[in-house]
Amino acid sequence: MSSSVTPHPPVAARRRLLLLLGAVVLILAAVNVADKYGPRHTGLVAGPVVALGLVLLARRVGLTWHDLGLSRRTLLPGLKYAVGAVLAVAAVYAIGAALPLTRSAFLDARYHLHPGAALLTAFIVVPLGTVLLEEVAFRGVLLGLMSRHRGAVLASITSSVLFGFWHILPSLRLNEANQAVRAAVGASLTGQVLAVLGAIAFTAVAGLLLCELRRRSGSLLAAAALHWATNGLGVLVGTALAALRLA
Repeated sequence: MSSSVTPHPPVAARRRLLLLLGAVVLILAAVNVADKYGPRHTGLVAGPVVALGLVLLARRVGLTWHDLGLSRRTLLPGLKYAVGAVLAVAAVYAIGAALPLTRSAFLDARYHLHPGAALLTAFIVVPLGTVLLEEVAFRGVLLGLMSRHRGAVLASITSSVLFGFWHILPSLRLNEANQAVRAAVGASLTGQVLAVLGAIAFTAVAGLLLCELRRRSGSLLAAAALHWATNGLGVLVGTALAALRLA
């Protein structure tokens, strides 16, 4: 008998989980850097390709379509939640854009776009370059992987914290681009740090909401719809408000 030859099963399982998590995080970090510093719209190509690769990896290590939120059985419930999420965001944005107190939150230099470019961004760039990869990675593979081995609560927390850190690079100029953020924290280096920390915290909390929506509906479609509505409708509203200010 030699208990030192073969690792105890829980130890081996923990090691395997950590290796898989590390691989997924490294892949996502590489994509994040490439999208930030690579050619324009790198995410449009990398997003779908990496999302497919992560799904294949997840299936290879034993996750089911249900684990990934991609089961046909949960498609209809997911669609119902998806429609409700889009309508809710649209209503909140309409009210926010109409009220002077909250309107400045939509005034973002990144959304000073021609109407055609805004439509392209909202309906092509956002879903393919942002939503697809992030939902597959964070609410699909990472959430499914952690839920299988560590339970739903820890899975949601881990996925959401990583989702918050994912937004470090995209938020580096947030205090310069967004009028409301600049007014709150300033345009200095300190303001930049505060804006980044705020973006991490905000997106981590948003990640928890998306995880819960994914859990309740059983479908990745619900979380993806809320994610798209938050970003895509934000682009359209921001562009419309910028055009009205210039008119």
